[in-house]
Amino acid sequence: MTNYDVIVIGLGAMGASTLYELSRRGVRALGIEQFAQGHDRGSSHGDSRIIREMYFEHPLYVPLVQRAYDLWHELEAESGKSLMAIDGGLMIGPPDGMVVAGTLRSAREHSIAHEVLSPDEVHRRYPAFEPQADLSAVVDPRAGYLDPEACTRAHIDLARQRGADVRYEEPVVLWSAGEDGVVIETTTGRYQADRIVFAAGSWSKQVLSDLNLPLKVERQVVFWFDPEESSVSYRSADFPIFAYEFTPGILCYGFPRLPLGVKASIMHGGETSDSPDDIRRAVDDNDIAALRAALQPVVPALSRSRVIRTSTCLFTNTPDTDFIIDFHPLHPRVLISSPCSGHGFKFASVVGEVQADLLTNGTSRFDLTPFSLARFQ
Repeated sequence: MTNYDVIVIGLGAMGASTLYELSRRGVRALGIEQFAQGHDRGSSHGDSRIIREMYFEHPLYVPLVQRAYDLWHELEAESGKSLMAIDGGLMIGPPDGMVVAGTLRSAREHSIAHEVLSPDEVHRRYPAFEPQADLSAVVDPRAGYLDPEACTRAHIDLARQRGADVRYEEPVVLWSAGEDGVVIETTTGRYQADRIVFAAGSWSKQVLSDLNLPLKVERQVVFWFDPEESSVSYRSADFPIFAYEFTPGILCYGFPRLPLGVKASIMHGGETSDSPDDIRRAVDDNDIAALRAALQPVVPALSRSRVIRTSTCLFTNTPDTDFIIDFHPLHPRVLISSPCSGHGFKFASVVGEVQADLLTNGTSRFDLTPFSLARFQ
């Protein structure tokens, strides 16, 4: 049986970044993933994820995402890869709605520079956008997008270079924790460590079945369009990332043209299940009709464009959509990581740092109380 300081279960965005940060600290670490590298069964695949500073969900996330920006830049420098594009972003909706009012709340509480634009001002600056007259928009100048697959590869590659062991296609069968450490049994091996972190994404509820975690797996369908550019441009300088609250509390979002096309989706509008294995992967006409209707009030030409590609990924949602980062209530050597609920990827770099600090020092520079398991009791 091989011994380690820390074992990381799950090598999506959060597990990969945690393995990387552990390796930076000289920790003997092992990362285990049930699927092949670069798989599309979870939440970390695809060509883009939004990053934004003026966090409309709650101002408590702003210091975390500000640190995440720093760490993404450090990862770019160390890996020599371009991982992030910052061209600004538009947060659009009713002036008193969740997106616009929440964005302004975070901007004001953290003294972040921003602009508020009328629909006409949005259209003049970004001609593809034609917001209806009752809407408002906030410009987040530091918003943009990350390349999720490149980010995860960079974390894994650099962790390996520092001596971390990585094992793919090795599902966990059993685990146990005691006063002296933890033991993991997989389909092909048995490993022991001082501590462990479960970053199993949509499989967290199954792997940690003793806790009955309050998690729901949600089907998320994304689409790539091929709009004509005869009169307007969908390039990033002219068509930034956007989030639009089309129904109270529900938004659609989109990206500029990337190699696969112009990507868009509805946030938190999918079917849910207790198990990722029960999620419907096929995409149908009802899915695209719902998105076209959501996009029409702000980007009407895009809403009518031809769909050239679709994909299904998974959200792993808590009841309040805030993260879980906490130690197991019965096993202090076991860290539970579910910083997701559909808005987690941008935080992966800082979550890795936070979790490596917890696993090595037992503390973090951030107040993690909002992410504790105790709030569900």
